[in-house]
Amino acid sequence: MAGVGRENLRLLPVDGSQALKVEALEEAVARDRARGLVPFFVAATVGTTSTHAMDPLPEIGKVAAREGLWFHVDGAMAGSAALCPEFRHLLMGLEGAESYCFNPHKWLFTNFDCDAFYVRDRSALVSALSILPEYLRNRASLSGEVIDYRDWQIPLGRRFRALKLWFVLRSYGLSGLRTHLRRHVALARLFAGWVKESADFELLKEPPLNLVCFRLRGEDRPNELLLERLNAEGKVFLTHTRVGDRYWLRLSVGQTHTQERHVQEAWEVLRAGARALGRG
Repeated sequence: MAGVGRENLRLLPVDGSQALKVEALEEAVARDRARGLVPFFVAATVGTTSTHAMDPLPEIGKVAAREGLWFHVDGAMAGSAALCPEFRHLLMGLEGAESYCFNPHKWLFTNFDCDAFYVRDRSALVSALSILPEYLRNRASLSGEVIDYRDWQIPLGRRFRALKLWFVLRSYGLSGLRTHLRRHVALARLFAGWVKESADFELLKEPPLNLVCFRLRGEDRPNELLLERLNAEGKVFLTHTRVGDRYWLRLSVGQTHTQERHVQEAWEVLRAGARALGRG
């Protein structure tokens, strides 16, 4: 929508933990400047959708500040974990960002859709998106008495998403939300422990929060067949991703009422599916 174009987008290399390589960012900026181009924006992620990888925000922020780049951080699902003090280290370096967002509809028990979006300096956003034809002029807006959120987005109108988030916050309270988030992380780590103890499955990495990436050892095809079998049965629904050239299964613990017995059942269903494929 901004007219940048896919040909001007740089997808940068990542390290062994799937986090962005800061030196690759620096090299890409230097190459583009040498070609007469103008790098202006860098996006980092706290908990990538695919594997929950954590980009090094402090280092990226330093490069962005030095090179004059707009630094945006996407918290996606993992951003909700910041409600718990013990997980806030994952967001270290966020203070260097110009903008930040995360989705309460992913892991904060809010109905779809709801995105929490923050900007350090709203004037940059408003000056880019503001339109003020005569029929929208009014005394309250011109005096600054109200904030016209139509100037913070592409559409002229917007739904009152904040209301449903407000009800969630009022219903659970901070203590209740933290209890659910901590329980989900504990269940994901419990599941990861079973995977590590298994001779038939392997773990991509220790889950930082509530997403576990794992697979049957060996070739990709048995993993593809296992996922198809599980989702067709309907007892457990998983998704997959590819890291490099390998196929990984993904289990996310985030539903409000998920208990240990549900995660245990998922593991048993997985093991039964593996046995049906001649594994285990």
